[in-house]
Amino acid sequence: MRTDPFREIDRLAEQFFGTPGRPAVMYADAEREGDWFYVHFDLPGVDPESIDLTVERNVLTVRAERQRPRRQGVESVITERPMGTFSRQMFLGETLDTDQLEASYEAGVLTLRIPVAEQAKPRKIAIASGAGRREINA
Repeated sequence: MRTDPFREIDRLAEQFFGTPGRPAVMYADAEREGDWFYVHFDLPGVDPESIDLTVERNVLTVRAERQRPRRQGVESVITERPMGTFSRQMFLGETLDTDQLEASYEAGVLTLRIPVAEQAKPRKIAIASGAGRREINA
């Protein structure tokens, strides 16, 4: 059996850049600011109409599609940008109120704004003692 040295290079390139049927990774950042949780997804060149967001049992699924524009008389010389359908799932946890999720898309970045659920916010707990009651932070 002969070994094809270029096949390994192709395999590594497919993992890094993706393929037309399975594009590369959808990069994301997540952060918490006070009572809000933010998730930012890089989706440059994606038509906002192609973005689909669903939440089921606190699992967020983001799907988006980027198509290569077809123009008559244009010959592609280099095609490195991944095209096709991108998909990413993320577990949001019970501490977020997914019913109040807000989404916006600007400058190639999809931003989700999700409030922290009331039951996950810090609260004061009253403690009874012989000398009276006092509150402490929980």
